[in-house]
Amino acid sequence: MANIHLDHLRENIALVRKKTGKAICLPVKADAYGHGALTIAKTSLAAGVEYLAVAAVEEGEELRQGGITAPIMLLSVVLPEEIDALIAMELEPLAGDDEYITALEGGAARAGKTLSVHLKIDTGMGRLGCPPGEAAALASRIAESKNLKLAGTATHFAVSDSAKPEDQAFTSHQWETFHLAVKSIRDAGIDPGLIHAANTGAVTFHNDAWFDMIRPGILLYGYAPENKEGKPALAVKPLMELKSALVFIKTIKKGQSLSYGRTWTAAEDTLIGTIPLGYGDGLSRLLSNNWQVLAGKELRPLAGRICMDQCMVDLGKNSTARRWDPVTIFGGPAPHAGIMAARLNTIPYEITCNINKRVPRVYID
Repeated sequence: MANIHLDHLRENIALVRKKTGKAICLPVKADAYGHGALTIAKTSLAAGVEYLAVAAVEEGEELRQGGITAPIMLLSVVLPEEIDALIAMELEPLAGDDEYITALEGGAARAGKTLSVHLKIDTGMGRLGCPPGEAAALASRIAESKNLKLAGTATHFAVSDSAKPEDQAFTSHQWETFHLAVKSIRDAGIDPGLIHAANTGAVTFHNDAWFDMIRPGILLYGYAPENKEGKPALAVKPLMELKSALVFIKTIKKGQSLSYGRTWTAAEDTLIGTIPLGYGDGLSRLLSNNWQVLAGKELRPLAGRICMDQCMVDLGKNSTARRWDPVTIFGGPAPHAGIMAARLNTIPYEITCNINKRVPRVYID
């Protein structure tokens, strides 16, 4: 099971609010980074978060059906056939080109509604958004439409979480580019709406990029970028703690191998525990022989290849562990998902997102 500490979420929100004093948009896409979108949304809104953000119309629909009435930003471009649903769910899309703006306008006109749109400007991410030089014209296009409202103007930083001087310089370049694009909108006599750009890295390291609203994602789920000393730059607390249990224990003799591919061989007689958790639950197979779990009060290494539904841990020949004893895979008293991510040369987002819905979420408050 995945224990989700909602008290940590509230503490993280309060910490970020105290640091920035800005409105907060919390991304709850990908099932709130694997934490459970509806519960995370309700808890964060009750803690004062103003906006939510999703990446798919279906994600927004889940929130609306769950009773969420707060503003929900739609971060990704959707297909033409999804626009009517987008409007019906009252989602606020990001748009950065005339063709997409026209499609959104047509959908809003068919529905007889006014759709709030956020202009996305590409300042160096290279993914979505208009060139900065086109910002004023597109803002005017939205503002003059009978069925659209310019609710905000946004960009996204590519390396704001990095303390490297060259990356800091690139973020400063993005900031300056965005600042000038927003100024061009205002100089054209257009209200740009909410100005928002700061992701986790910018919230942590670039206070000039906070503008009207911030969009910290992984930061509020408990993982902060490292400062120049290699330590977390903000004292947030991870929400997710992945737990299981020992369902079988047996003695393995010296020289005996384990699991698929026989990648592990006992160096001495030892006790092996089986845990009912595998890559089918989202535990990366790359952690085979490459991670330690907390069994009792002791960190013990995984042994052999992780299977789809199970993995094994070397408990040691003198272990006092018993069948049904709890095991912590990451989080809580064990190393957190950020440490696991570093072991796999990836990011904690991927670790928590990969823990799929076969694993029950238990909310701790």
